[in-house]
Amino acid sequence: MVVHDRRDSAPSGFVHVGAAPSDTVLNLRLGLTQGNFAGLEEALYAVSTPGSDLYGQHLSKEETEAFVAPTAETSTAVQSWLSSHGLSATAATPAGDWLKLSLTVEQANELLDADFSTFKDQETGKQTIRTLSYSVPAELKSHITFVHPTIMFPIKPFGKDLAFRPLGKAKRASDAAPASCADAFTPVCLQELYGIPATKATQSSNVLAVSGFILQYANQADLQLFLQYFRPDLSPPPTFTLQTLDGGSNPQTPRSGAGIEANLDTQYTVGIASGVPVNFISVGENNPDGVDGFYDILEFLLGEKVIPNVLSTSYGFNEFNLPISIATTLCNAYAQVGARGTSVFFSSGDGGVSGSQSTVCTTFVPTFPSTCPYVTSVGGTQGVTESAAPFSSGGFSNYFPIPSYQAAFVKNYVSGLGSKYAGLFNSSGRAFPDVSAAGTNVVIAWNDQFGLVDGTSCSTPITASIVALLNDQLITAGKKPLGFLNPFLYQNQAIFTDITSGTNPGCNTNGFSSGVGWDPVTGVGSPVFANLRAAVGL
Repeated sequence: MVVHDRRDSAPSGFVHVGAAPSDTVLNLRLGLTQGNFAGLEEALYAVSTPGSDLYGQHLSKEETEAFVAPTAETSTAVQSWLSSHGLSATAATPAGDWLKLSLTVEQANELLDADFSTFKDQETGKQTIRTLSYSVPAELKSHITFVHPTIMFPIKPFGKDLAFRPLGKAKRASDAAPASCADAFTPVCLQELYGIPATKATQSSNVLAVSGFILQYANQADLQLFLQYFRPDLSPPPTFTLQTLDGGSNPQTPRSGAGIEANLDTQYTVGIASGVPVNFISVGENNPDGVDGFYDILEFLLGEKVIPNVLSTSYGFNEFNLPISIATTLCNAYAQVGARGTSVFFSSGDGGVSGSQSTVCTTFVPTFPSTCPYVTSVGGTQGVTESAAPFSSGGFSNYFPIPSYQAAFVKNYVSGLGSKYAGLFNSSGRAFPDVSAAGTNVVIAWNDQFGLVDGTSCSTPITASIVALLNDQLITAGKKPLGFLNPFLYQNQAIFTDITSGTNPGCNTNGFSSGVGWDPVTGVGSPVFANLRAAVGL
């Protein structure tokens, strides 16, 4: 047996209670080494890079699964090991690269040479069973990527603690003028600033999906109020379609139970991506993946024959809160989604270089999934003449190396830093964000009133909506949707509005600075719809 994963101690806030009861049943998942992930990555870049012979020829469900399915040798070796302990596992994913297994604590301790114990979350009082290390047979180390949940403790993603600042009375769309946009950002402001068209999309197949986590509910009545004021031209008023998993729901009463985040995400997709079908995917808290449903939603989408063209998510984690094995597994799943033609967007976070709204740090804190090279990370701007929003998280991954599509741009920025912040960040890591959009004083309707919110949670659905509208026009013209966006973004950096002022302070520093070209505050800049339209050949 060799140690496969370990941590020195429980995370801050968890205390050891004692040994876990030996007869408690654990539901574990085993990640198996994928048969040809390198081939999938090559295919992803081939279908996502303008100029490639395969550009736009996204993979089918079956083609994607063939790349990630474990080899027969891997599957047989792992199942034989389990069988020798009187255990068996079943496939948890269509490709069979995740297995699910139920066993007692006593069996798990023996199987994994582990010490499963009970730990208490001091903030919530909830108890959980975890181990600080586990082992696998040496001959299986190359076949097993992780066993989960073992060393990863429960954490909640950021994305719900948005401050809502009530407005006395919101301006109607007809009253909004560019001069007022510095104080209150509305759909009309965004149409003015980015040239977003108000004409309705026509392609019913072009779905934009919005993720909802941590019991965030999107209220239909608030959405209709928002549209009544800011998109009265959309008649009849559109709405979203609800999808649920992991026990998710979307109750509409009481109205005060609506989530500020969920309302924001749905209002700035339905209200910006005019006529684009929007699905709100409510992920409950019965998460067998052990990552708050972040993998479950991917498993759900990858199991579908047809998947959305855009996925917008305004939630995430500090990268260090996920073991690298789990982060890598999630990241590789985003590659699968991208290869099938979905543009995946994540908010970069709202803590500057401190990460996701955190303030205590001795080195800069990257956020995940923004650090995954197969997603598009969205930072925030402020003002009509845009500058970087000071909360806009950005930086460099400690887990993932810099991808080729951004290497030259990042190298140029890092060279300009010289020795500044040496030792505080990993200059060879995947850099984020990739792009940015308005993130301050954004008007939403919540609990039957209007108010302002800030955050990259605003910037993300706005950007996702712009791409969804581009996809509608591409499909209308007989072309393919954009899919994984980053190679296109960096090839066309000049078409974005370069944000050259502002910083993202944190960790007792001023943070990084915006400047000419890409920077780890606002990425390549903010979108201009007409420029994007021309760049995609429309």
